[in-house]
Amino acid sequence: MTADLKYTEEHEWIAVDGDVATIGITDYAAEQLGDVVFVELPAVGSAITAATVVGEIESTKSVGELYAPVAGEVIEINDAVVDQPDLVNADPFGQGWLIKVRFTGELGATMDADAYAAFTGA
Repeated sequence: MTADLKYTEEHEWIAVDGDVATIGITDYAAEQLGDVVFVELPAVGSAITAATVVGEIESTKSVGELYAPVAGEVIEINDAVVDQPDLVNADPFGQGWLIKVRFTGELGATMDADAYAAFTGA
């Protein structure tokens, strides 16, 4: 876990830089999913609504949904993760990021690293 990120109950992490949010799933989520074999992400330019499903992460164990923690426009997706889904397991806070969103409004309910650790029992 990284202290300067925000976290959601749906196990996404959010890095905010101005009005751009970089979003991925946490190491806890990646570990719970198991080996990620497929990642589906929203199209660049699409408008997303907070708290809605915007993608899918399929593993050898199950299928997880990617929720949008913010509303806005998808400005970039991580093509490397689409081509090499195991990056989500190998480096969830780095090369395994999923989407970048130019967000509008405020972040929804998020947790800091300590609160997320308590939430997951880690």
